[in-house]
Amino acid sequence: MVLGTVTAVPAAAHPRDSGQLQCHGTESVRYEPGVTLLARHIHVTVDGHFGSCTGGDGAVRSGGYHDEFMINAGCNDLLEGFRARRNYDWNTGDSSDAEIAGSSTAVLGQVVTPITGTVTHGRFQGRKLLQLVPIPQAGALQCLGDGLTSASGPTVLTIY
Repeated sequence: MVLGTVTAVPAAAHPRDSGQLQCHGTESVRYEPGVTLLARHIHVTVDGHFGSCTGGDGAVRSGGYHDEFMINAGCNDLLEGFRARRNYDWNTGDSSDAEIAGSSTAVLGQVVTPITGTVTHGRFQGRKLLQLVPIPQAGALQCLGDGLTSASGPTVLTIY
């Protein structure tokens, strides 16, 4: 008679959610000091909130993110590409860490930023994401004086 050993394999912390998740919300960006015509070192704070999420396994209903970083920019060069890590926090109490990249394009008075990436840890690990963020483009008057200090607009996140 041969006796074998059974090794328990722990279940994944977050089972693969079925279907894609789509979240709708808003993103707000603050610039300190304000962005002016002349490039300078600026502290950027980004806050996103998703008030409505559907799909996945149905558990994620809302979420958000918060980023802070420094850039050297002026009103004429806010459209450069970037790579970063972003942490999305969910109403379920868990989160998704993602490696993201994006670049912005000025289109009809808006700065449109498509962000792509991969979830590297947590809920939705291994899945791809696409987030679109259109915010109003800074006008010449906003870039004078103290400069552009904030902007906000809608955002849509899809994890697939």
